[in-house]
This record gives sequence, C-alpha cells and structure tokens, in this order.
Amino acid sequence: METQAGKSLHPLIWVAGVIFIVFCGAGVAAMMGWIGTGKAEPAPLTQLDKPAHPRAATERPQAARVAVAAICHECGVVQSVNEVDTKGSGSGAGAVGGAVVGGVVGHQVGEGDNRKIGAVVGAVAGGLLGNEIEKEVRTTKSFDITVRFDDGSSRVISEATASPWRVGDKVKVVNGVLHANS
Repeated sequence: METQAGKSLHPLIWVAGVIFIVFCGAGVAAMMGWIGTGKAEPAPLTQLDKPAHPRAATERPQAARVAVAAICHECGVVQSVNEVDTKGSGSGAGAVGGAVVGGVVGHQVGEGDNRKIGAVVGAVAGGLLGNEIEKEVRTTKSFDITVRFDDGSSRVISEATASPWRVGDKVKVVNGVLHANS
C-alpha cells in the first residue's frame, strides 16, 4: 500500500483552513470582549457639549425625532365604482317552454309535410330563444369597487348591492368588506 506523503493539499483547502481559523479567532475575541461587539455606545460629554444648567449636565442632547406615520395596509381611497351585469344561467325551463311554444307556432305554418318541418324549426328556434330569455330574466347586478391602498397596491372588491361608495371616499377593507375610514 502506497502513501501520498510527498503530495501537498490543494491551495483552496489551505485558503479555507486559514479563513476558518481567522473567523474562529474573531469570534473568540468578540466573546472575550477583546474587540468591539458592534453595538454603539454613547461618547462621553465634552466640555463643549455640556449644558450651562447644572441639573441638565447629566442629560445627553437628543437628536430631533421625526414622526413617521405607519402605513395602514388595509386603508385606501376608492378609485372607481363599476356596475357589472352578470348574465344568469339557464336551468332548461326556458328552453323547454320556448321549444313547446315554438313547436306549436311552427306547426301552424304550411300544410302536410311543411307543417312537420315548421314544427321542428319552430321548436329549435323557440328553445334557443326561451333559453336566452331565461338568462336575461336571471341577470344580476353587482358592483366592482377598485380601491387604491396607501401602500400603492390596488384591489377590486365586489358587492352584490348598490354601492354607497363614490370615487375619492376613504375606506378600510376588513375581511373583504369595505368600511368608512375617516
């Protein structure tokens, strides 16, 4: 069995080993307090920084605080209100009723074999027309309200009833429902 005593390690392994040792040493030094921890500590007051008032000598001047308003992710403004007509679905009753009426009316046209053709054409046309009439009768109205939120995003909220919201109203969306936000 031969050994590789004369062969050295790859240079990347040497670099990785050195980096590992340096990071371990830095970690130990930070834990022992030999190097800074990265936390900023206030500098001691100098003679120029000390206030003239003796009681305020221990107080450190504070930086001006800037009030930052929190962004309400549910708050926004109504951008648009659109009425949407949703055509109802046919249950088949309109088609059957239309076919019966169309067949009866079509049977009145012509004589002999023409009556049979008229009844079939009338039944087909009546069925199609009856189905469309049923869909129109079952049409529902809803309202799509586009809300532009304070964070810049927008969302469309659908309501089934007439919308009291107008463009420019301030609103808050809670569980998908619009509420006034004054």
